[in-house]
Amino acid sequence: MARRERAAHLDTPTAPKEARSRDLASEADFRPRYDPSTPTFFLPGTRIEIIRTPASRGRYEHVLFDFDGTLSLIREGWPEVMVPMMVEILQATGTRESFEELRQITMDFVMRLTGKQTLYQMIHLREEVVRRGGQPLDPLEYKRQYHDRLMAHIASRREALASGRGHPDDFLVPGCRDLLAHLVERGMRCYLASGTDENYVLEEAGLLGLTSFFEGRIFGAKADVRDFSKAMVIERILKENRIPGDRLLGFGDGYVEIENIKAAGGAAVAVASDEAGRSGRPDPWKRHRLVGIGADLVIPDFQEQARLVSWLMGDTDP
Repeated sequence: MARRERAAHLDTPTAPKEARSRDLASEADFRPRYDPSTPTFFLPGTRIEIIRTPASRGRYEHVLFDFDGTLSLIREGWPEVMVPMMVEILQATGTRESFEELRQITMDFVMRLTGKQTLYQMIHLREEVVRRGGQPLDPLEYKRQYHDRLMAHIASRREALASGRGHPDDFLVPGCRDLLAHLVERGMRCYLASGTDENYVLEEAGLLGLTSFFEGRIFGAKADVRDFSKAMVIERILKENRIPGDRLLGFGDGYVEIENIKAAGGAAVAVASDEAGRSGRPDPWKRHRLVGIGADLVIPDFQEQARLVSWLMGDTDP
């Protein structure tokens, strides 16, 4: 069933609640739907790329954000933690594949699943172990092992923020704090939804000084993938506020939130952030992927947030 058809089905009052929750929690793998080479234009004098002008421009009331890579850079470099761990696990099966072959296989599925909850990558890892005749662990155990390694990798960043030795802006996508403040000043209600475990999203949003912008509207992954998805958060926003999807604006660097926002009828801004270099230029891999899934705009960061918000709210024309 196509995603738009499925969303329409889930909105019908006759659909059982249990079935609706299962459907919303299942996140399809990345599959491009649009040609990323389609001609586009830039707002004059900016790096704000317009793929298409949303029909809902100027009508937004609620704004959904992804966290890691969209706002936070605390976890920058996570693939360099996840992929080597997975290669080690696959090597332990006794496979004759070389390290480089396993690294490429692992990188392919890790990046294909990026944007979904971490557990999905661990479920796929388990399948790869079984495929090689190994004895797999529970995906939750693989997730725990990865998380332990990731926490060691980013411990110095978290400690610097917690102690006050590090400045939060050093671990934020440039300009995002100004964007959040601007949106709140305009009366927008902001939400945060992340595939990272909710307790860590809450903690890291606090370390970065972002909590107040969301006023309790921060959501993250649960132990059971059926208990959380970004699509579920979007449905909750629309239902609780009794608004149509065209009142929703979304920002993200992952395909899941872009696809979910578009499926709901909202406008999606792809944040093709250069996490490691913070160069102010869009990451080509992210741009290609996010335009392919349906993003309406592409930005490298939020340094031109005033122009961006003005255009999105219908104040100015290119």
